[in-house]
Amino acid sequence: MSTPATDAGDGRVDGDTTLAALSHASALFASFLGPILFLILADDDDELVTQNAKNSLNFQIVVFAALMLAAVLSFVFVGLLLFPIIAVVDLVLVLLATVKANDGQVYSYPFTPDIV
Repeated sequence: MSTPATDAGDGRVDGDTTLAALSHASALFASFLGPILFLILADDDDELVTQNAKNSLNFQIVVFAALMLAAVLSFVFVGLLLFPIIAVVDLVLVLLATVKANDGQVYSYPFTPDIV
């Protein structure tokens, strides 16, 4: 079962830490669908899951835009170099976000605007 985070004044938010972590980890397997699913499944009063799912969805939108840009740039061979870089950055940041969310923190990805 999941353990609720405690509000100890150290950046933690009350909520289901397991679902919050899964909202990030699911993006590795189901890009947009994972975070959307957890955003829908989150209770109305579970701020931890809601904020983490929104942040994960926002980041996946940015990753999708970067992949589309890399696809366009692949015609001049620059995009071929960008694909693995985008994949590694996505993997590392999603894993970091998963660990932080499992610790009860709301993780905000760097350079990611609030779209949702």
